[in-house]
Order: sequence, then structure tokens, then C-alpha cells
Amino acid sequence: MNFHILTLFPEMVEEGLNTSILKRASESGYISINAINIRDYSTDKHKKVDDYPYGGGAGMLMQAQPVFDAYEDLCGAIKKSRKSRAKKLNVRVLYMTPQGKRFDQKMAEELSKEKDLIFLCGHYEGIDERVIEEIVTDEVSLGDFVLTGGELPAMVMIDCISRLIPGVLGSEDSAEDESFSDGLLEYPQYTRPEIWHDKKVPDVLLSGNHKEIEKWRTEKSLEKTREKRPDLYEAIHKEIEEFKAENPKKFRKQRSEAEDLIKMRSLSNSILK
Repeated sequence: MNFHILTLFPEMVEEGLNTSILKRASESGYISINAINIRDYSTDKHKKVDDYPYGGGAGMLMQAQPVFDAYEDLCGAIKKSRKSRAKKLNVRVLYMTPQGKRFDQKMAEELSKEKDLIFLCGHYEGIDERVIEEIVTDEVSLGDFVLTGGELPAMVMIDCISRLIPGVLGSEDSAEDESFSDGLLEYPQYTRPEIWHDKKVPDVLLSGNHKEIEKWRTEKSLEKTREKRPDLYEAIHKEIEEFKAENPKKFRKQRSEAEDLIKMRSLSNSILK
């Protein structure tokens, strides 16, 4: 996966993403981070890329032309790397904005299947609407709040997406077991020592019985989700009930909700295979 970030602050992006797991993933060739400085495409002798908005208002707005020229140059480089002669490049351009669609794990999974992603990071009061209409395919938001620029949201998204790319975490199970990967919050986890501050690791985790451990973890995931994110719990509960209704012969036996969920996962995986 190749991540391309159009920004006024490439050093911020590069330094933030060149650590820990992402650094190793980049060095191993699973991902690449390419930060492009929009200021390099300014025709102003002082490398100015912003101006006052028409109609008045506070702050400055990023101009369309430097953004567009940076994008066009990047598209040419991507075409060359792909050895493509296509007139139009089929690459998604994600614009970080509070007006966008809320980023979540489902979107991360969808985006992780792309070969290249372009992130457009605004600054000041935003970017001239005309270039947004010209090049952006997806407007994306991290939530209902405003930041100084789009660099931090882009970095968060790149971190999240990278974890889903095979090889980045070293084990596919690592990403599958995390919160939201199956619509639930993650179960509690423990490491050595076995007893800490008079609190003992649950016996089931020491038993070596993998079937019971899976059941315990699923129960705890359901409990946490029901308590902390009832919206997610209602969605997974509805999914279980609908799946049971569609497969009545597989659910004749009375089971706990955790056992029903494990059964549903198993049957779903069998269908996919």
C-alpha cells in the first residue's frame, strides 16, 4: 500500500509515521509513506499558498492552483510507477474535513484494499472549493470537532489502515481480534505477573482450554460492548437474531448469546470458504 499525503507540513507527517510498527512495515516494503509539500508548487516568489476568502471572513484559504498542480504531478508519478497509459488515474483522494463521512473500522477495511491512497490535508480556514470539487473522491472526518489541519486525521487513518494490510502486524489474528473488527469492543487482556495488587488473572485464561477461553473472551466482549457502546451491542444482537432466523436448523440447541455468536462466526467463515 502506498500512502501519498498532500500537505504544507511534510516533516510533521514523516516524523509522526516513521516510528514503531509503521516504520518496520515501511522498511519491509508493506507500506510506503510519500509526503508531498504543496508549497513546492506555488508560483509565488515567497512560496505563498493562501489568500483572503472572497466575500470576507476570518482567516486565510489555501489556493486551488498549488493543490491541483501537486496532485497532477503526483498522479503522473503514480502512473509511471504503475506503467499505466490510462488517461484518468483511478486513485481515491481523501480530503480531511469535519464535513466528511465519519471514519470507522469498516471504512478502514475498505480502504486497505486499495493500492494507492491520496490524502489531502487542508490548513488555515480550508481549501478553495473548486479544487475540492475537481480532485476529491471522498470527504472524511474523524468526528465533530475542528483541528488546525488535516495532517493529524490523515496520520490516524494511515495508522489504522496499515494495521489491516497483511504482514504489517506480523499476524493476521492481531488485527482480527481488536476492538470493532467484528462489531464488538475487545475483551480484557492480561500478562505477567499472574497476581498483581491482589488481582488475579482469570483462571480460564490459565487453563489451556482454547474453547473455554474463546467463550470467555466472547462473553466479555459482549459485556463490555453492552455497557460502553449499547449502539454497537444492539447492532450485533440484531445480527445474531437475524442469522438464527435464517438458519433455524443450526440453532435448535439453547445456547448463551456468546455461544450463538461463536456459532454464527464459524458458520459465516465456512460459507465464505
